[in-house]
Amino acid sequence: MSQSHQQPALAKCPGCEEPPAAGDLFCGVCGYDLSAVPARPDDRPTMAITVPPAAPAAGAGGAVRWPAAEETDSSDVPAPVVRPADVPGTDSGGRPLTGPDAPDATPGRGAGSPAGPLPAGGPGAAAARVRHDDRADPGGAEASGDFALAAPDPRAADHAAAPASGAKVCVACRSGRVDPDGYCENCGHAQPRERDHMEQELDAVAAVSDRGLRHHRNEDSFAVSSTALPDGSAAVVAIVCDGVSSASRPDEASAAAASAANEALLESLPRGTHPQTAMHEAIVAASEAVNALAREPAGAREHDAHRHQNAPACTLVGAIAAGGLLIVGWVGDSRVYWVPEDRTQPTARLTEDDSWAAQMVAAGLMNEAEAYADERAHAITGWLGADAYELEPHTAAFKPDRPGLVVVCTDGLWNYAESGEEMAAAVPADAGDQPLRAARALVGHALDGGGHDNVTVALLPFAVRPQGAGSACDTA
Repeated sequence: MSQSHQQPALAKCPGCEEPPAAGDLFCGVCGYDLSAVPARPDDRPTMAITVPPAAPAAGAGGAVRWPAAEETDSSDVPAPVVRPADVPGTDSGGRPLTGPDAPDATPGRGAGSPAGPLPAGGPGAAAARVRHDDRADPGGAEASGDFALAAPDPRAADHAAAPASGAKVCVACRSGRVDPDGYCENCGHAQPRERDHMEQELDAVAAVSDRGLRHHRNEDSFAVSSTALPDGSAAVVAIVCDGVSSASRPDEASAAAASAANEALLESLPRGTHPQTAMHEAIVAASEAVNALAREPAGAREHDAHRHQNAPACTLVGAIAAGGLLIVGWVGDSRVYWVPEDRTQPTARLTEDDSWAAQMVAAGLMNEAEAYADERAHAITGWLGADAYELEPHTAAFKPDRPGLVVVCTDGLWNYAESGEEMAAAVPADAGDQPLRAARALVGHALDGGGHDNVTVALLPFAVRPQGAGSACDTA
């Protein structure tokens, strides 16, 4: 009878350093695959040691001279890797692995290694973090016949260490270099694609996007930024886009829309354009950017040949905090929520979906519970793309009378917190002070719920002086 391997409990997630819950296979905050972390040996504890930067030449009983790590060339040829066979020692039969008795021996090199002298380690070489089997006398390891140095331990690796020549570090072991094919040269772990998990934080806004647990790629995108109005006050922007999965290149459509809308706002707001007008113009610019993708030659779509060749499409939702106003704009079914800092005050959803379910409710044919329980609920009636019936940007202006948090998200999040009350319950209490941490927590909330879709959320804290009682937000 086979037995399932039980992953040892981790004190911190290697991805975000948050403590995972007992038995979790994925981190509830960042979605990191905890099963990919190598298990710590259970026979002896391990501890990190530092290899001296310079040492005498290797010889009988002498210390090891490490090969110097060379810079990679223009073809990304990896730097030399030090293996256990490069370290003096004996095999299980007591025969030396280096020295005159070893076959194909070269001083300081293991049997079977390519011939040729080793490059000498420079006196200024940086110390490396390695794993060492715990002994009463670490210096006596060579004399005992065991290897003094073993493979790097991801829990003992220096997470702050930067790879040579700007190369990427493995997300699993945090010590190996990533080869051009996207695999770690140390532990072999496949690296996530750049868009699988994205984060960005500015002083007044933060956003997180994750592929989720069921999709093969992330088709969401976002843009967050800030600029100054003509009077010198700040304007903060958050744009979130969700690619239409049934369309061609939805990932490119969402990225193009988010970038175009953000650039349009950063150009128009400093000129004194009213934020609501600027939002409308930004949605039009985003639509034009997505439409342009449909005019690209067929060769640009070869990588997505498994999809029907209909026009790239996406939804868009955005928020601007400027001059005491909160401006929202949208096309599609991504949403904006208002969560007051004082959770005893009412929350609000500030957008109306362009969807089949919303149309049924508006027409009085179904109540909201019935409409969103229908399998056609998420069929959208408005989107950005060359095959959209007609572009109808929606914009609205609000003037909150109390501080709060603006939640800008795709349906990958609000599917698991649909009402304003549910969203407020999912938002951490300190979200106004730590928006990035709160955005990670909201993504984790969606992943814990099943992560059936890509998940993207931007959090924009909105600070105002309380001016007495009143509704949380009034349409301007």
